[in-house]
Amino acid sequence: MYALVYNFRLPILVFFVLVTFDSNAQNTRFSFSEHKMGSPLNIIFYAQDSVIAKKQARASFHLIDSLNHIFSNYDSSSELTSINNNAGIAKNIASPLMWELITQSKEAYIKSKGAYNIALGPLTHLWRTARRSKQFPTQLQIKNILILCDFNKIQLNNQDHSIYLSLKGMQLDFGGIGKGYIAQKVVDYLKKEGITASLVDAGGDIVFGDAPPNKKGWTVGINQPERADDLLPEKLQLNNLSVATSGDVYQFIEHDGKKYSHIINPTTGYGVTSLRNVTVIANNGAVADWLATACSILPINQAKKLALSLHAELLITESVNNQLKRNNTKGFDKYWGLPLIQEKQ
Repeated sequence: MYALVYNFRLPILVFFVLVTFDSNAQNTRFSFSEHKMGSPLNIIFYAQDSVIAKKQARASFHLIDSLNHIFSNYDSSSELTSINNNAGIAKNIASPLMWELITQSKEAYIKSKGAYNIALGPLTHLWRTARRSKQFPTQLQIKNILILCDFNKIQLNNQDHSIYLSLKGMQLDFGGIGKGYIAQKVVDYLKKEGITASLVDAGGDIVFGDAPPNKKGWTVGINQPERADDLLPEKLQLNNLSVATSGDVYQFIEHDGKKYSHIINPTTGYGVTSLRNVTVIANNGAVADWLATACSILPINQAKKLALSLHAELLITESVNNQLKRNNTKGFDKYWGLPLIQEKQ
């Protein structure tokens, strides 16, 4: 039996997922991939036959499209775009799923003490433009835009589920929570359809269902900080959990000899400059997603405390004087499996 290694290299996150095939198992492994939300979206699951597999894959991608149509700020007709366009003008009555995600985003903002903030849309746009044009923003630009990124200026009405952005120019951005949320929805959908052994990789935010047949879990490799092609020697083994890693190996801008990550510190308005990777294991895709962002900004001790308060586990890897330094919550170690090797058994 051979182990097959799949390389899902993405703009922000790098994961290697090991999937083994057991010819004696009743179910067969199926893999589907489409370009969604700006990156490859991979779905792997075990099903009885190809007819069922193709049907459920189509339904899963349709679900992803319908969710993206709610939460995308790239879709000019999305619900999120309507909310942003009405900033300082009028309120929007949220759909049930929009209300669910924005409520989770508010909880993330409160629990992270502002480290995760969906109101950073104007800053996200500024820095995205800066990376493309290689023009570093001025202090005045950042100061003026920070005014539009106050989460407390989002007015949420629990009675009619209305959302109002009280300052014209405000923009919500679900980057850092949306992909994890959508991946979780797909795994939940597949389970309801009787497909329990599954994996959904939404741009590097990975949600796992049950383990593959006759396996303890899905095997995942984590890249080392600042090294796109080098993995940590140990590999995670996960099922019915989610994992997200955040770092600056792909998206960053350099200025005056300093590297600024795509992850924005809501307090300063600048990308974080610490050379660390943050990996979070959580019970929910949305939580793993936003925690990876928040824990990239918070001091390490605060990040560990936050993760533990949410029953999540955290690993922070840093490159210090060309040496790999690790800092993790105690419970993270239980998820390490065997080293990733390709061998005939």
